[in-house]
Amino acid sequence: MQGELIRAVEKLRDEASRNGNINWDGGFARLVLFLRRTLNDPHVFDARAAREIVDDLALIDDPEHPADDCTFDRVTDRVVEWCRQHPEPVTNPHDPLLHR
Repeated sequence: MQGELIRAVEKLRDEASRNGNINWDGGFARLVLFLRRTLNDPHVFDARAAREIVDDLALIDDPEHPADDCTFDRVTDRVVEWCRQHPEPVTNPHDPLLHR
């Protein structure tokens, strides 16, 4: 799952920076939901970091206003923190509704 987290952030970043979210659809929303569910981990993040994650993912989840690179960089940093606390492989079931 660790690689899937980075992939999700980078797919979202690519759509925002390269396309201005013009192709935004349910697949991108599913990637944000995946990040929200995974990074919502009180064993890894304190209240301040958790609030920052929520705020950054809300910015990313607004297709009308593409997030900037700083937002994606912060989320990537949080993914790295999460992965360091979960070094064991984590399975993630195939999502047949995700076409991104």
